[in-house]
Amino acid sequence: MDSYLEAYGASEEHRAKRIRQIKISSIVLLCAVIVGAILFGIFRNYGEEQQAKAFVAALRAQDYQGAYRMWGCTDAHPCSEYPLNKFLDDWGPKSPHADQSSAHIGVSQSCGSGVVIRLDYKGTEPAPLWVERGTKTISFAPWPECPGKHLHIGAWLRSLFNR
Repeated sequence: MDSYLEAYGASEEHRAKRIRQIKISSIVLLCAVIVGAILFGIFRNYGEEQQAKAFVAALRAQDYQGAYRMWGCTDAHPCSEYPLNKFLDDWGPKSPHADQSSAHIGVSQSCGSGVVIRLDYKGTEPAPLWVERGTKTISFAPWPECPGKHLHIGAWLRSLFNR
């Protein structure tokens, strides 16, 4: 049988080790939450932004039929309120947004079932687009930005990494 003094202080040593493990685990968990929040802010609208980039790429390649299909307008489901000739007036070679080489995504904001994506152009006014989350269908946004106050944290984070 061990004597009483041989085990003296062992519980304090075990307690100190346990506290150190809790501190390290808390710090690792906090770092994981921060990194997760940053990644969520950057990639939250990734699929919708890729759809907008594909739209700009189709316009850049002068594939106006392909870009028009991204608006959900096909032969099977024509858009009676937005015919192809009107689409070409807005996005074709004679439109104010004809220079697709200067187009880039400015701000993207989640609003309910979709995302408002602002296409910025050099020398002309930006074009706010609406990309529906479920179908990735593109249309004109009802607002230049989502209603309400916004911090634009995602845009700020993207600006840090796009330099």
